[in-house]
Amino acid sequence: MAYTMHQSGVRDVQLGENVTIIAPVNLYECVIGSHSFIGPFTEVQRGVVVGMHCKVQSHSFICEGVTIGHHCFIGHGVMFVNDLFADGKPAGGDQSKWKTTMIEDHVSIGSNATILPVRICSHTVIGAGSVVTKDITEPGVYAGNPAVLLRPL
Repeated sequence: MAYTMHQSGVRDVQLGENVTIIAPVNLYECVIGSHSFIGPFTEVQRGVVVGMHCKVQSHSFICEGVTIGHHCFIGHGVMFVNDLFADGKPAGGDQSKWKTTMIEDHVSIGSNATILPVRICSHTVIGAGSVVTKDITEPGVYAGNPAVLLRPL
């Protein structure tokens, strides 16, 4: 049986000062800002930008097309999605069908949240287990599936 195996690790990553990375991780062709933390069993893909003073907890997946601002918290097991299955199936390698996500500054995302391709404004909290399906333009606390505003901040 023939197969190809790639090692996980840190490859072609632009790291700021005083970044902490807890192995094992799979980080490649991305940017991690100064004073940020990347927990174990995390994947950060090509083109992702994680700002300064961010904390990405274990088991999170940050796919291509995601930008995370400064002073953000990404809880355990947070999943970012860049493929909306627009044709009823995965886009696969057709990057023209992938969408982008923008997380602004001072955003906290609770454990096991799923973030579809959206923009989340600064000073927002996303509750654990929430599914964010639409842009969030008003600072506040959001939770649920789909995530809705519980209270402004």
